Amino acid sequence: MSAEPTPPNDTYSYLGPAGTFTEAALAQVPEAAGKHWRSVNNVGEALDDVVAGRSTAAMIAIENSIEGGVSATQDALATIPDLRIVGEYLVRVNFVLVARPGTTLADVKVVNAHPVAYAQTHLWLDRNLPSHGHIPATSNVAAAASLLDPSTISGAGMADAAVAPPGIVGHYDLDVLATDIGDNSNAVTRFVLVSRTVAVPERTGSDKTSIIAELPDDTAGRLLEMLEQFATRGVNLSLIESRPIGDELGRYRFVIDLDGHIRDERVAEALLGLKRFSPNVIFLGSYPRADKLSIEVTNRYADDSFLEARQWLDGLIG
Repeated sequence: MSAEPTPPNDTYSYLGPAGTFTEAALAQVPEAAGKHWRSVNNVGEALDDVVAGRSTAAMIAIENSIEGGVSATQDALATIPDLRIVGEYLVRVNFVLVARPGTTLADVKVVNAHPVAYAQTHLWLDRNLPSHGHIPATSNVAAAASLLDPSTISGAGMADAAVAPPGIVGHYDLDVLATDIGDNSNAVTRFVLVSRTVAVPERTGSDKTSIIAELPDDTAGRLLEMLEQFATRGVNLSLIESRPIGDELGRYRFVIDLDGHIRDERVAEALLGLKRFSPNVIFLGSYPRADKLSIEVTNRYADDSFLEARQWLDGLIG
């Protein structure tokens, strides 16, 4: 008798296999505890699970404190409709260098590593393995797992070691050659939990709103006009990155995170102004901040100030 398929509302997708930083982020989601976690190979597959209804949500990396925004995630959120960010989670990132049992650091000539992990460890690698070569991997765990693949162990040019997450030896029979090889001990990756379009949650006082917007044309000053929609209403931007739209050279969309909730008067006013200005605005969600920091604004940008100004105008019209 075949096993019954796991219901979509009991399934969460994440970039696998087991042991990745993405899995560590998903472990922070209370609603995912005890549910089925579906390991996928890339961001596109994770979001396709959500759109197709195979999963209730997907955990994906969106920003790193060292490398900036994750372009694959930003582009996917810009082009796949009906998605909503429902939460963000932070994972401190560090790495170990692992190898097959019996390998020493002096034996390492080629290192397997995910490109982002390699970028965050290349100073250590250059200093300790100055002549090493690099083979890109699809994930940090896949880099480690490849060392034990029988088809590659004896292959010419295959890796002797891999950059992997701490704790990898709990999943694979590997030796740790070095720990804490990250070039920045404060490195953090920000993950977001993405679901289908849902009702916007209530404000917490410690919220973030994510949007994507395009400029109407490339006339001088257009970017300034867009930024003024936020500045004149006291809305702080915690992230702004440009990504090519792809239809022609010189056309870009902007991925923006702003402090506050769509139900905050200042945020709502800014988004209304942006909608009048931009030919395409994508609302990705308002959700609690991972750091729980309260958003402080001056009195003139508080909700009461906007409401009083509107009442004053209504009085003039009345």
